[in-house]
Amino acid sequence: MNPAEAIANPIALAYVPPFQLTGGQPPPIAANGGRSFASLDRDGDAGTTAATEAALAQIAEGGGQAVIDMIENAPPGPIETPWGIGFRRYAECLDYIRANKIEAPEGGVALPLRYTAHEQPSYSVVSSNALWRDPTREAEAKALRKDEHDSGRRCLYFPQVLRDARRIGEYYPGLSPYSPECMDRLGVALARCESKCRNFYDAAEVERVFYPEMERLLLAFFPEATDALVYNHDVFDKDYEGDRTEDQDNKNPGVNAFYANLVHNDLNDNSGRVRCRELLTRNLRNFGREQRYTERQADAKMSRRFMSINLAKPMETVRQNPFVLCAWPSFADQPYITNYRIYDDRVGETTRFTYRSEHEWYWVPQQTPTEVSMLKCYDSITDGSVSRWSFHSACIDPTAPADAPCRKNAVVRSFVFF
Repeated sequence: MNPAEAIANPIALAYVPPFQLTGGQPPPIAANGGRSFASLDRDGDAGTTAATEAALAQIAEGGGQAVIDMIENAPPGPIETPWGIGFRRYAECLDYIRANKIEAPEGGVALPLRYTAHEQPSYSVVSSNALWRDPTREAEAKALRKDEHDSGRRCLYFPQVLRDARRIGEYYPGLSPYSPECMDRLGVALARCESKCRNFYDAAEVERVFYPEMERLLLAFFPEATDALVYNHDVFDKDYEGDRTEDQDNKNPGVNAFYANLVHNDLNDNSGRVRCRELLTRNLRNFGREQRYTERQADAKMSRRFMSINLAKPMETVRQNPFVLCAWPSFADQPYITNYRIYDDRVGETTRFTYRSEHEWYWVPQQTPTEVSMLKCYDSITDGSVSRWSFHSACIDPTAPADAPCRKNAVVRSFVFF
């Protein structure tokens, strides 16, 4: 099949990434032995049928409901878990932090963060999946919808301390947060940007102005990089009063009213490679520069080091709902928990983690519009010599004034190639 035929027939492009494990990290808590569901392709479905079956089988086993029962039937107050004391509600956890005088270093803050309490894979069937419109699968749809709704009932708040990311050099002498060395070591970093984008609610302007700015920033930040691709973005603003409708066909992500208040990462061993190859060979869900690599060209490009980096830039100084990042060394030996997103033509993979008091969290207090926080979602180097990823969350800052406005920012996703 020549490249033109392959592009016209994406089903033929089911790609099974090589099975990888990070040096020093246990195998993931995942379905299919941690391998991509694309390895269970049936007639070009990229493993979506097998993933749906796995989701329904796990629901039938009842483990998720058992976690909910444990949480909801526990006596009032703290809940003992294998990882530490958790709380059903933010306010309960905050009271515990204050009662136990958990303090943060200068520039930091102690607050509740929300983690999953379910050490099993999770599944989400996206709204565009044909399953939701198939009357013969109504019972399956009902079970899947309930299970996804119940995922929030399998989470708890745990006490954590955030450090000021601007002060990373105080915790790691000689390490600047504004350096590629910081990204290699911690999976998080900071950068500066004076953007010429005037309206971040205009998706076309963001693509035209902000994407190239972020690509230039990445190439300046990583001097050894050969090229960078910013491929999509999200805008977050709970208080936005305009039209926030998502329109993927016209490359408009809409405006998010909800902040991801759960410890997670956007990619993993499988999806880091799959997402990159989808972009290169199929230009799939790419809002940025068009990519038309042949399979052979993509394989050659991906045989060298590449990374996925998310960059978050405020539109105005952040007062509430800050974006917080966890440093790699503190969870480098912890297995991730895979979350599967089931489309009609692919199975995406993100990750979640259970709580550790030793997790090393950072934030940028009062982050300004010229400050860009950067987090690594994937690195193709697997030997443990550099960070593979960070994980992140939104949270509520208990020190902010009650009337503090919610965070307004743009987050772009990118790949950087070496």
